Amino acid sequence: MGKVTSLDVAERAGVSRSAVSRVFTPGASVSKTTATKVRKAAAALGYRPNMLARAMNTGRSRIIGLVVAYLENQFYPEAIERLSKALQAKGYHVLVFMASNDSDATQSVIDELLDYQVDGIIAASVGLSNDLTKRCDGLGIPMVLFNRHQYDDRLSSVTSDNVAGGRKLADFLVAGGHRRIGHIAGWEGASTQIDREAGFIAGLKAAGHSLFARGLGNFDFETAKQAARDMFGGPERPDAVFVANDHMAFAVMDVLRFELGLRVPLDVSVVGYDDVTLSKWPSYDLTTVRQPANRMVAATVDVLMARLDKDDRTPKRVAIDGPLMIRGSARKPQGTAP
Repeated sequence: MGKVTSLDVAERAGVSRSAVSRVFTPGASVSKTTATKVRKAAAALGYRPNMLARAMNTGRSRIIGLVVAYLENQFYPEAIERLSKALQAKGYHVLVFMASNDSDATQSVIDELLDYQVDGIIAASVGLSNDLTKRCDGLGIPMVLFNRHQYDDRLSSVTSDNVAGGRKLADFLVAGGHRRIGHIAGWEGASTQIDREAGFIAGLKAAGHSLFARGLGNFDFETAKQAARDMFGGPERPDAVFVANDHMAFAVMDVLRFELGLRVPLDVSVVGYDDVTLSKWPSYDLTTVRQPANRMVAATVDVLMARLDKDDRTPKRVAIDGPLMIRGSARKPQGTAP
């Protein structure tokens, strides 16, 4: 047999060729009866629509490029799965590319995405150069930053409310009676780190405290372990530490307990940020601020769809508040429920 076409399917199903096209076009209006006949005929003939040809005809590939900086942090695999499912439900395919926080490497990745004629781009914790932003804007390709923002009026972004989250952790530790409070920071070029630390410092200052010690973990497991050794290896150590994300907090807790012989939370309280699945495990039982991934994903998709549909081209900056999840890794203030 030669290549099966939509005309072959239409003739077998007894419908028009445009009806076949609508059946295989996500979101198109078609009756259930027609859709059933067309799909049955297509299955019998072994027909599959040519998505590349359709993209050339319509100017829409129905592909969303998803750029991710790293997957070591457990928050991202979970968030990417949710993003992929949400976009697929809207009739879009997802093309995932790995990048880094190096602007040249990120530009190379975006160049590849543009070669695929993507309809839109979601950049998850990836910094973008001004030139790259200008280029995508000029091509009419909407972009949404996920879990990162930049001070650029052309870019939409969706994050948790990192400033408020940092403030909640400071209030919690101060209320728990801690006085020597440290912070192990993530990558200092990330808005998430900048905002979380700003909120944390503001909370300490409001309570009449200042930061006792500061280390740099760069959102990296091994780097965070060394930061913990440096911060807690001497006699003048903090009695509490806010680690900028859960991924690093697990590294810090391992060093405190298994290398330095400190008891968590009796000797030192540890709090994190993200509330990944591992945080709930009894081996860590980590007090942390939850990033509301479901709401962040929904908001990201809504913002991107509005841009794609040309309903609203005004960039949006969305910051969603997340709750403090109190568990056993930190001393609790008096009166806190067990």
